[in-house]
Amino acid sequence: DLMACAQTGSGKTAAFCFPIISNILRSGVQPTGRSRKAFPLALILSPTRELSSQIHDEARKFTYQVGIRPVVVYGGAPVVNQLRDMERGCDLLVATPGRLSDLIERARVSLQRVGYLALDEADRMLDMGFEPQIRRIVEGEDMPRTGERQTLMFSATFPKEIQRLAADFMHNYIFLAVGRVGSSTDLIVQHIEYVAGADKRQVLLDLINTVEGLTLVFVETKRGADALEDFLCGHGFPATSIHGDRTQQEREAALKSFRAGRTPILVATDVAARGLDIPHVTHVINFDLPPDIDDYVHRIGHTGRAGKKGLATAFFSDKDASLARGLAELLTETNQEVPGWLANMGARSHFGGGGGGG
Repeated sequence: DLMACAQTGSGKTAAFCFPIISNILRSGVQPTGRSRKAFPLALILSPTRELSSQIHDEARKFTYQVGIRPVVVYGGAPVVNQLRDMERGCDLLVATPGRLSDLIERARVSLQRVGYLALDEADRMLDMGFEPQIRRIVEGEDMPRTGERQTLMFSATFPKEIQRLAADFMHNYIFLAVGRVGSSTDLIVQHIEYVAGADKRQVLLDLINTVEGLTLVFVETKRGADALEDFLCGHGFPATSIHGDRTQQEREAALKSFRAGRTPILVATDVAARGLDIPHVTHVINFDLPPDIDDYVHRIGHTGRAGKKGLATAFFSDKDASLARGLAELLTETNQEVPGWLANMGARSHFGGGGGGG
């Protein structure tokens, strides 16, 4: 079994599709052919419709005229078409966890022949709240147990939740890290600016014009999100916001308007941003810094995706002192410039015992 940490968009899709398909061919397992119920030989779980479609396209290249049929299923599209596609034969199934759970409940998929399980962008699937579905699919259905199947897991970061998942889904696994585990940060230019609380809004106005594309602004509270959205709109900057008090529908609507560029500024709280498929953004601004360095890494990960350069700017004020050391270390590790004031503050907090918990 393999647990690999690699950046998003690093070309790993082809790298895992190909061996799975060639192994199926070598093993001489017979494809199912047409059938009302699908019995895939390989299952690839991925977080979003876009990614699933991408993986399916790769798989189609490799299975061209070899008699293995790849099928893709995801939410947000008519299930009838997907069922019809599966009935024509389904040897390699690429799926998002939600839609797959639905198909299993309808008794249209059996996992008993799955010899290969791949989880792509596992960290993102967990961020999007899919863990219960994934566990049900892998542990609660008729899939062959760990050890009887080959499991591949890909993740850009390796937090505790992913470590647990790896331990539960794999045995004797090989851990492979590509680049620095925990960040696609090489592609992200990070600026930390010292801004007193009272000046943040003015600095934000000056900043927002500097970068083309979509800007994601993180704030601490729901009230802060609403207030900042109003402030930006009042100054002629089309903004929208998402936070915990918004219904799923309102969040989706805000995201849609952000994606389409109607409101190219999205103000968000951490809670709301987790679990949403936010598109590529060119600038992440930490208007309020989070209390924890991991959350910071997570937030800035919304930019610099798939090989594109991203920019992350953070406003650092006195109340963020406990983050100084962690931030300085992260900047050093990712070859960024560490502002002198931050390095000094980090060194001080080291002795002052103000550790921000890592």
